[in-house]
Amino acid sequence: MANDKKFDFHTHHIRCGHARGTIRDYIEAGIEKGLDMIGIADHTPYFSSEQDQPYPHIAMGKSQFPEYIAEVLQFKKEYAGKIDVLLGVESDFFPEHVQVYQQCFDQYPFDYIIGSVHHVDGINIFKKDRWEGLTARQKRQTKETYYDLIEQSARSGMFQILGHIDAMKGFYPAFSEIQTEAIEKTLKVIAEYDIAIEVNTSGKTKYSGGWYPADDILERALHFGVTATFGSDAHDPDRVGDDFDLVKKKLKEIGFKEWAYFKEKKRFLASL
Repeated sequence: MANDKKFDFHTHHIRCGHARGTIRDYIEAGIEKGLDMIGIADHTPYFSSEQDQPYPHIAMGKSQFPEYIAEVLQFKKEYAGKIDVLLGVESDFFPEHVQVYQQCFDQYPFDYIIGSVHHVDGINIFKKDRWEGLTARQKRQTKETYYDLIEQSARSGMFQILGHIDAMKGFYPAFSEIQTEAIEKTLKVIAEYDIAIEVNTSGKTKYSGGWYPADDILERALHFGVTATFGSDAHDPDRVGDDFDLVKKKLKEIGFKEWAYFKEKKRFLASL
């Protein structure tokens, strides 16, 4: 088991249309912050869409994907010895399109793939008015559907890391108070399929003001034997490695002894 690895597996860049800076900017920021490894994990294109780039402010076009891969692989070589540049991607999870996405991923030498649920009942989880007018029962149902999708993403076999597993609270902090057994059920499945969850520090930039997932979910994750890792979800080079040391400290306090890093889709553990 390695000690004191410093990493950030979740960074974006200009291709997705809502982040600032080039891939090189994020790598340079990683070096500046003293990281040993930096994962580039921009949003997947909408592979199942007939259009090349249906949402230019959300994700890159399908035609840009090969050049994204080539650029990261080039930087991997260029920065060897200075910082480990890892080829990752943050994939949307649509159960009906698993095969399409899998075929696209199989062509490339990914170090890891982050699976993130961004849509529930066809609506973006960050859409601020999606909760308006819903009854308590409908809110609970929405939360349960969200966790059911995360559970399906764990079972799909496509991912090494699951992204921000309570991000639905981002613009609706009351999400955390909706009572349901769904989270426990999902965490058990994540443990069973042995997939890591990220502590994602971008929640601090939303209304919820905290990391994803909340401490109580991390406590339950530990209880069920789920492995954790770190991702800033930086959409600006300034946020690379944001709160890394604080997350490490918090995980230790909760009782985690180690956390995960990835290479060539293999998981390694570093002591906290």
